[in-house]
Amino acid sequence: MEDKQAQNPIQNGSDIPRDRAVLAGLNSPRLDRRDNADEDTMEELEALVETAGGAVVGMALQNLPSPNPRTLIGEGKVAELKELVKNEEATMVIFDNDLSPSQMRVLTSELGVQVLDRSGLILDIFAQRAQSREGRLQVELAQYQYLLPRLVGMWTHLERQAGTSGKGPIGSKGPGETQLETDRRHIHRKIDKLKEELSDVRRVRSTQRRQRRKNEIPVVAIVGYTNAGKSTLLNALTAAGIPANNRLFDTLDTTSRLLTVSDTMQVVVSDTVGFIRKLPHQLVDAFKATLEELEYADLLLHVVDISSPGWQMQEQIVMDLIRELGAEKTPCLRLYNKADLFSGDILPAGEGCLTISAKTGEGLDTLLHEMDRILDKGTRRCTLHLPYHRGDILDLLYQEAKVLSVEYGETIDVSALCDPRTVGRVKDYIEGYEPPKEDWER
Repeated sequence: MEDKQAQNPIQNGSDIPRDRAVLAGLNSPRLDRRDNADEDTMEELEALVETAGGAVVGMALQNLPSPNPRTLIGEGKVAELKELVKNEEATMVIFDNDLSPSQMRVLTSELGVQVLDRSGLILDIFAQRAQSREGRLQVELAQYQYLLPRLVGMWTHLERQAGTSGKGPIGSKGPGETQLETDRRHIHRKIDKLKEELSDVRRVRSTQRRQRRKNEIPVVAIVGYTNAGKSTLLNALTAAGIPANNRLFDTLDTTSRLLTVSDTMQVVVSDTVGFIRKLPHQLVDAFKATLEELEYADLLLHVVDISSPGWQMQEQIVMDLIRELGAEKTPCLRLYNKADLFSGDILPAGEGCLTISAKTGEGLDTLLHEMDRILDKGTRRCTLHLPYHRGDILDLLYQEAKVLSVEYGETIDVSALCDPRTVGRVKDYIEGYEPPKEDWER
């Protein structure tokens, strides 16, 4: 067997995968529908393995009336997996279903290779991808919350974990062996400390939000299933320059950019982490600091990959998570993306639905128009001529409006973006001011 470090593409930049993985899954009426494995979830699991740097060399999906409490799958399927691992020289087996700590221990012993479940794989990918301090804190917290119930009887396994250096097989990217001590109370203290640090992050973000509110800059949050094209959309709208690759969970850290929607409106657009089915609840909890943007957003852009065969299911998963995060009442535009790759007959339509291609630019002008319509608070561009003894009005404009330019001549000539309330207070000095028409006059 080749040296694992030599196989790590992160280390040597080659395309040789870190691990050879056999995938396994169970479909049973005794399991919740969302917890079952099927062909679609197994295909997604394969994409996750590739994202983590591995290669899938085999797959086994079983239907059973009820799960085996000892091994999840049947004993015969375990024997089949063992033979498959041997024949394909696999280095690990990854289950699409969540495994209990005891099931993971038994299967590891029976199969003779590392056994990982879907949640553990997603956590590993997050550990690889997180770049910012906030993102790393969130991932580390999720890892400890995932590991805590699995500590009993797993200390030998945990002590072998490689930490966050990038070396080692998939699933070994744990918080680091110096933290994995045999004192359970230490683990609890570490979790508490991470929660404290994330609370500090939230306070900073809250301060930033208050500043944005003070400046009356609307916040737009881009949400969607992983790999739906959220980063590509942000790049297309703002020239953010975010790498947009065809990989699951390519973006984990929130990116915010200023976008000029119209000549009277600017917004802050934030990209968020992609959603996925069977998202580990530890990650939902840990990423609240990032996903809080949804709760405080003035508008959600829900990006749906219309070219995906499972786009309807993906759309529903995102909507469910939006509700879970308490953002279901926030105005939302559903953006059916990748229209250039759509091969069906009928595109989704209706109020609040737009068909776009972030890659080609199709539909983006319409999107900007809709954003302006939804977020417009009656702001208008005004030219004011102020006598010099009314400098107080200039001060007012700096406080309540967005001052674009000031020129000093016979009068103080000001160009500013003003909301209706401000317009009413300074109307005597607005060039060409006309009072708004009543409905019956229109």
